[in-house]
Amino acid sequence: MPLTFVVRGRPDAVEGRGRDLSIGGMFIETSAPAPFNSDIDIMVVLPGGAETSTLPARVRWGREGGMGIQFGLLGARETHLIAKLARPK
Repeated sequence: MPLTFVVRGRPDAVEGRGRDLSIGGMFIETSAPAPFNSDIDIMVVLPGGAETSTLPARVRWGREGGMGIQFGLLGARETHLIAKLARPK
């Protein structure tokens, strides 16, 4: 899913694509990964949601082409939407 993120304390938003979503985090495919251990805010319209959600997260690992993030404290709506998406079919 398409998304943007900002490293807290920096003004520029970076585009990316969310992959491998779980209730704990996801992989963000991007040409400009944030540094390890950075706190970021992810802006995304979650499938099944009607508006943009802001998800707090921390970068746990990175590689060329992307980074793995761990979600911070999520709201009930975001938790519900992510749990629905991550549920095995």
